[in-house]
Amino acid sequence: MRPAAFPFVPPSAIAGTVWPAIPAAPGAALLALQFQLEHTQWWPPERLARHQLAQLQQLLIYARDAVPLYHERFSSAGFDPRADFGYPDFVGIPLLTRADLQRPDNAANSTRVPESHGKVIAAQTSGSSGTPVRFNGTELTQFFWNVFTLREQLWHRRDFAAKYAVIRTLPGDALMPSWSPALDAAVATGPGAFLRIETDVARQIEWLRKQDPDYLLTYASNLGALARHCIEHRIALPRLREVGSIGEVVTPEIRADCRNAWSVKLVDIYSAQEVGYIALQCPEHEHYHVQSENVLVEVLDGEGRPCVPGEVGRVVVTAMHNFATPFIRYDIGDYAEVGAGCPCGRGLPVLNRVMGRRRNMLVLPNGERRWPVTGCREYADPWLLRQFQFVQKSLNDIEVRLATSRPLTAQEEAGLKELILGSLGHPFRLHFVYCERIERSPGGKYEDFKSEIA
Repeated sequence: MRPAAFPFVPPSAIAGTVWPAIPAAPGAALLALQFQLEHTQWWPPERLARHQLAQLQQLLIYARDAVPLYHERFSSAGFDPRADFGYPDFVGIPLLTRADLQRPDNAANSTRVPESHGKVIAAQTSGSSGTPVRFNGTELTQFFWNVFTLREQLWHRRDFAAKYAVIRTLPGDALMPSWSPALDAAVATGPGAFLRIETDVARQIEWLRKQDPDYLLTYASNLGALARHCIEHRIALPRLREVGSIGEVVTPEIRADCRNAWSVKLVDIYSAQEVGYIALQCPEHEHYHVQSENVLVEVLDGEGRPCVPGEVGRVVVTAMHNFATPFIRYDIGDYAEVGAGCPCGRGLPVLNRVMGRRRNMLVLPNGERRWPVTGCREYADPWLLRQFQFVQKSLNDIEVRLATSRPLTAQEEAGLKELILGSLGHPFRLHFVYCERIERSPGGKYEDFKSEIA
């Protein structure tokens, strides 16, 4: 298939030459990678797999020599990545866990990083799941993050001259001359507006009406709250063309709320601080394409076997360009459903749905685990339940945290309890706790179900 043309002229670094543009080195590198990605996305899966294995072999050779954790593992298993290397060898490597990354001896970090990868950059996860994971990246891994940020914008054909609003975890509110400094060298954009996620929903709406953006990016649960507020109060955002979500599970209900409130589609991004972009929503469908040029993704069942289309399993990710803290077969803690080939023609693997974290699974008294359906989104008066969160405390007890627009009557609470138990499919003991507001995690995320025993 013929690659799409770039919908913009990049900024030129040469005085007096604006077209054809001659970008500065950072912008030229970003655009050079986009040229490759425009072709590789159409490769058949077999060709993608061959190139992934070639890159993985380079990573494994380096990890064996420079990373104590992998030197230990590979030596004890008699595994030499310099020898003939194939996929069966790769999947024989033990999974990397959070505990491995939290070892006090920092054995998962490289003792030396290739000079060409740039400076080592210390980072950590938000800690939403407990103890944060500390790891190292490089200027190269940051570069790849920027590469796939630009790909996502291009895939969805956004108007770079438009206004972009972001509501997420930020050090402060700001108005900026562009969408992102990371992209400035490759593409000139319109202005950006940034607001902290801690801002009350009503104030977020006031801010959005004032900023009047073309695009909005925030957490999925926040999009749902904003959309419901606009529907309830009949507030329009007339210039809004599209909304984007990050960091949380997107439900069909949230997509529907966005369509009903603003007549726009929702575009989701599946990424993680440790490994970067994992999958992007297809430009033509609501499922996701794994970013195979950046990561290798396995979806495994309970026995460690690859899932087939339609099956749900745990997500295991290998980041192919981080030589500072190599994430090789990293059990990231998420679950996803494998999809079949996409009608769009891209050879990139498909995930039908990203289900959520392991801690979001309901555990029944017989030990069965499943994704919880609470029924709250189908409650007869959804505007009464401003926020809700379920916390499974034991095999038989669930705490139901509610932030309501007014106190529930005894009859309403009984009706809600019946709806919840019918949806969960088991007679749990429900303990209702009322609060003014359910706070987000330190990383800005919100989960409507958490299990303390999963």
